[in-house]
Amino acid sequence: MSQSSSSSPIWIYSYIKLQFFSRIRRFLRSKTGRKRYMSSDRQETLKAIKDLNNDNHEGLVAVEVVEIESGEDPSVALQRAVKRLHFGSWEEKEMGAEEIERLAKEDLKVRKLVAELGVIPVLITMAASEVLARRRPALTALIELANGNYTNKALMVEAGILSKLPRNTTILDESTRNEFAELLLMLSSLPNDPFPIVSSQIIPFLVGLLESSSSIETKETCLGTLHNLSTGLDNAGALVSNGVVEILLRLSGKRELSEKALASLGNLVVTLTGKKAMEDSPMVPESLIEILTWEDKSKCRELSVYILMILGHQSSTQREKMAKSGIVPVLLEVALLGSPLAQKRALKLLQWFKDERQAKMGPHSGPQTGRVPIGSPINQREAHEGEKMMKSLVKQSLYKNLEMITRRANAAGAGDSSKLKSLVISTSSKSLPY
Repeated sequence: MSQSSSSSPIWIYSYIKLQFFSRIRRFLRSKTGRKRYMSSDRQETLKAIKDLNNDNHEGLVAVEVVEIESGEDPSVALQRAVKRLHFGSWEEKEMGAEEIERLAKEDLKVRKLVAELGVIPVLITMAASEVLARRRPALTALIELANGNYTNKALMVEAGILSKLPRNTTILDESTRNEFAELLLMLSSLPNDPFPIVSSQIIPFLVGLLESSSSIETKETCLGTLHNLSTGLDNAGALVSNGVVEILLRLSGKRELSEKALASLGNLVVTLTGKKAMEDSPMVPESLIEILTWEDKSKCRELSVYILMILGHQSSTQREKMAKSGIVPVLLEVALLGSPLAQKRALKLLQWFKDERQAKMGPHSGPQTGRVPIGSPINQREAHEGEKMMKSLVKQSLYKNLEMITRRANAAGAGDSSKLKSLVISTSSKSLPY
């Protein structure tokens, strides 16, 4: 009696497995015959997979299924790949992952079907492996499954891929780093879903990739992921605590990476933690002022002056730091030669500096002398001389700034320089902040 009871589970599992392969064969052959899949068959197939995945008995009897050895039939190839991923050895799983990648790249419908057959958790386990031969085919397969498929991305996050990222990025080769970065960029674009970055390893992993990778392409991909994460205001604390602000400020000084780094800084500067981190950074404001001199990077200038505006708003300390760093002549150049948006922002900053200077030069600043009636000749003469002196100082300042600007604008030609000079001379001192 005990012998029959012990053997009955084996026959049950064998029967379930046989049913699984029979149903998946019918399921995939009906696709070739252009027949619609029945929902009941799909549910029963998925249920069979779940039951088999939960089974860890070593006494499971292997059931051989007759396979048609033909590489031309996609349904047969898909069946073989799914079987290898679920029940094969590690070598067979690697072959199955490569087959899944190829099929998902060729047919968009396969991406959805493969995910429903439960292969994503298996691929994530392989991607987390330290064995390169297992990790690479799994990563490329996951990238193809995530490409343009919201459901598959959500399934990967639910399966815990963000908590299974390698902790040491230095041991990864450059190709693997790039593949991880590409997959995370796809996952970070999930809309309207909370991205569990606090409990995951995604930010330390991205920081490790940025610091260890020598590939510009990999760094650009990582910056794209950080930009997606920085759009969520709740993520600012986690990003700042992992040193992302300093990394972004450093990378913003590289012309090929500056725009994406500045875009993320622009998202973080509007948060309290992000703004505080930038105010405390020794690279601010010098690094941002330097970017304002890049005449061939109009977008970078717009983003840099925007960040400086946010930092200088209602902060006399930050404006004083900017003034000491020589921001005023640079802002004058941007206000004259920059893009329309950069000009508008630069003029706004210049107006703040002008208002602050006028406030400091109030009636009680400087030595005080006896009052003289306004209509007296002495008062008129002194006023006229003072006005003459101020105009002379303003004119000298404008010519000095003009010489600096024209030297940087020589590439535009002599005609543009003369036009710019006439424009500046014809502009009254009242229309300029300085």
